[in-house]
Amino acid sequence: MWIAKAYKDYTIHKQTYKELTEKYGKSHKTLRKYFDEYAAVTGELKPINEPVVLILDATFFGRGYGILLARTPKRILLWTEIVSETVRVYSQFLDDLDAAGYTFSGFVIDGRRGVRKLLEERYPQIPIQFCQFHQIQIVKRYIPRKAKTEAARSLRRIALGLARISELEFMDALDAWFLIYKDFLNEKSPCEGRRQWRYTHGRLRSAYRSLKTNFPHLFTCQNIPILGMPNTTNHCDGLFSHIKQKVLIHRGISKERRRKMIDYMLENF
Repeated sequence: MWIAKAYKDYTIHKQTYKELTEKYGKSHKTLRKYFDEYAAVTGELKPINEPVVLILDATFFGRGYGILLARTPKRILLWTEIVSETVRVYSQFLDDLDAAGYTFSGFVIDGRRGVRKLLEERYPQIPIQFCQFHQIQIVKRYIPRKAKTEAARSLRRIALGLARISELEFMDALDAWFLIYKDFLNEKSPCEGRRQWRYTHGRLRSAYRSLKTNFPHLFTCQNIPILGMPNTTNHCDGLFSHIKQKVLIHRGISKERRRKMIDYMLENF
C-alpha cells in the first residue's frame, strides 16, 4: 500500500511534504489526512525467552514531553511517554516489563537519582552497571576543563580515563589522589549566616564523592564479562540523537503527530 511507503519516506527517510507531493501525486492536505489515519504502530512487546541485559534511559523533546526507553544491546523492547523522569515513572515502567514476562541478567543505567536504589530493592541479585560516560559528565560539571587547582585537574584526568583502565587501576589512582590531597579536600572557610564554616573546595568534594559512591557499579561489565554488558547507555543515547535529528526536520508539527512519528521510528528501528 502506497501510504506505508510514503509514511516511511516521511519519517525514516526524512522527506518533506513537498518532496512527497511530487513523488506520490498527492496534495499536502491529502498526505496529512492519510498520515493521521495510518496506524502501523502495534505497540506490542517483543517476547524474549531468556534473561536480558536491560539498558534504561530517557530523553526529552521539550518541556513536559519525553520518552523512557528499555532495550537490550541488540533490540528495543518497550518505550513510554513521560512528562517527568521520576523514580515512580521508572517503577511503573518496570511493572510493565515484569508483567510482559521479561527477566533480567543485568541493568545498565545513567545517573538518575533513586533509580539504582529502586533496582537494588526490586532485583537484589541482579548486577548493575553505572554508565561510565554519565559518570565522566558528572565530574565535568563539577570540575571545568580549565580548573584552577592541581588537585581538581588531577582528579579530572583520572575521571576522563575511566573507560580505558581496569577497576584495580582506577581504584589505585583514586586512592593515591586522596592520600595526596586529603588535607586540601578538607580545608574549611568561615562563612556568614547560621553556619560557622563551609568546605572551601565544595565542588571538588562533590566530584570525588560521586566517584567513590558510584565506584562499586562502574566496572560491573569488567567483573562479569559473560553477561556482555555495555559500559554505557550509548545504545539509547545514539538512538535518541538519531530520532531528534529526524523530528527537527519536521519541526512545527503537532504534538500528536510528533508522538506518532516517534512511535513509528522506535517500532521500526
